[in-house]
Amino acid sequence: MDFSQFLAEKTDTILDKWVKAVRKDRRIESADDLSYTAIKNHIPNVLKAMVTVLSKSEDNDIQSIIVASFEHGAIRAEQGFDATEIAREYHLLRTVIFDTIHVDLLKGTPAEIIRSMRLIDAIVDEAIARCFKSYLEERLRELRQLQTSLTLHNQELTRLISANQEYISQLAHELKHPLTSIIGYSDLFLRQQRRKSKIKDNYTNLEHIERVLRNGRQLLHLINDVLELSRYDAGQIKLQLAPTNVPELINNVYEMLEPLAVEKNLQIVVDCDRAPQELITDSFQLQQIVTNLISNAIRYTESGTIIVMCQVLEKHKWAIAVSDTGIGIAPEDQAQIFEPYFRVSAGDRPYLPDSTGLGLAIVWRLVKLLQGEINLVSEVGVGSTFTIVLPLELEI
Repeated sequence: MDFSQFLAEKTDTILDKWVKAVRKDRRIESADDLSYTAIKNHIPNVLKAMVTVLSKSEDNDIQSIIVASFEHGAIRAEQGFDATEIAREYHLLRTVIFDTIHVDLLKGTPAEIIRSMRLIDAIVDEAIARCFKSYLEERLRELRQLQTSLTLHNQELTRLISANQEYISQLAHELKHPLTSIIGYSDLFLRQQRRKSKIKDNYTNLEHIERVLRNGRQLLHLINDVLELSRYDAGQIKLQLAPTNVPELINNVYEMLEPLAVEKNLQIVVDCDRAPQELITDSFQLQQIVTNLISNAIRYTESGTIIVMCQVLEKHKWAIAVSDTGIGIAPEDQAQIFEPYFRVSAGDRPYLPDSTGLGLAIVWRLVKLLQGEINLVSEVGVGSTFTIVLPLELEI
């Protein structure tokens, strides 16, 4: 009996069931915001190759499995999946395949059933191996890019530390943890690679790379903030004025940060109906202000809503306000909130580990650069509202 026929006829059913299973699986969080097509990815090609391999009348099509699973792994890396989620995907695929065709399998002889089950298992195992290989290569490529960026920043950071002794102790403390982790896991990974570990050890290697990348990104973010602050204080930031569509800019920031809010079950509401449609400003600096304010709101809000409002005011001014339902800021802290390295804590809750204490300091400086002002209204346990008031026309 040729089971490839049954598999071919039920391919669409298997795909639908598999996509639904992936979406329902809480251990595959990276798929939550992906479309049906994005989740499906190259799995149809894997199933097509599986049909060919199971067929007694056609030659094995292992190469197409290799290509399909290799591309699947690279795309999953770009989509932000981790190795555990990919392994879980293939586990679900194997389960769905057998659940869908088990009735047809039982129609065959014991020898045919065993042959088909072994082939399906072998094909899925090969797909996992190839998928992990391409996923590993994509992560290594990202790691090399990160290393290049850190290297390029190193000289500038060294100059900055040499020129500014204030906050050196605090900055060194912030850099110590991610640097120690990067060095430790990089060394462990490299030693394992020198031993030429087998495919079965790749999962452990991937975990090491993921940790290196997470800490590297955190370090790079910190360095970029420090350099941005330094450039402003040194008067090196020059405005690049150009026509700017304000609602479009705010919507772009919203689309970029919405996944972070969704991850915490937060809702972002944008009300820009009364915003200036277009004005002459530095769009990059304005976008950085809006990005930092909304990111800050997401970081310090555990439940509720973040509201972004924008409107034209009197006296040739306009305003943008970002409100949250977060932890709030105590009155005694509000005077220091825009100082570099100052971070808010609530009661026995320490400041968040991914906070650098530089985001609002940068916002304050950029608002001044755009000839505006920033106001804060906040209540502990209720939330905060940051309001930026800017001129409709900058004085050149």
